[in-house]
Amino acid sequence: MADEAPIDMPPADDAPPRPSRAWVKPAILLIVVVGLFVAAKVFHLGQYLTSARGWIESLGPWGPIAFIAIYVIACVAMVPGTVLTAAAGGLFGGLWGTVYVSIGSTLGATLCFVISRYFARDSIHQWLSGNERFARLDRLTESHGGWIVAITRLVPVFPFNLLNYGFGLTRVRLWHYVLLSWLCMLPGTVMYVVGADAIFKGIREGRVPWELVGVVGGVLALLTGLTWFARGKLRSVEQDTPTNVK
Repeated sequence: MADEAPIDMPPADDAPPRPSRAWVKPAILLIVVVGLFVAAKVFHLGQYLTSARGWIESLGPWGPIAFIAIYVIACVAMVPGTVLTAAAGGLFGGLWGTVYVSIGSTLGATLCFVISRYFARDSIHQWLSGNERFARLDRLTESHGGWIVAITRLVPVFPFNLLNYGFGLTRVRLWHYVLLSWLCMLPGTVMYVVGADAIFKGIREGRVPWELVGVVGGVLALLTGLTWFARGKLRSVEQDTPTNVK
């Protein structure tokens, strides 16, 4: 899935209310769209994408596998995946770009989880032990389990890559984590990949691909509704979670 800007956890009852940040995801999408359009015009990205597509096609069936492998490596190395996610739309189109990014982001998130839980637990625990947001995440997961995976994928408490490692330190089951991560990252993946496909197709063909614009608009509306629901659920579960849960 593409990277998202972190937002603060809902405040405790004795903390002053914080302003809503429902505008964050639409703002990020707008910035990405405008940035891609400007970059495509100024730096002639269409030519580079054509070259990159030629290289991918020259690899035959290994082309998508190479892209997925690069995406997984980026997740493990905590490299922001926004550029790769957008590039998938130009390289593979909306449908297959979404498939490949979804596979890559899910495999990458799973590998980070496995590394954190089974291979580098002490180091990562030391890294996150002083993080107040992780402490809250740990308490919420203790009480509500897999629900928190779904909610935080829609309403990010951590940046995407940090969250992948953080969940490995909790008691969430691996298969819950993989399934819910894939499912709840999918709407954002569709929005970014299809949006990028629409931009590059519009540049190449000199027209507005309204069918893709319609898909992006529908997914954005769905994602906004899911985010609103998840935000309310997050407030609810945090209010019900004792602060002394270990």
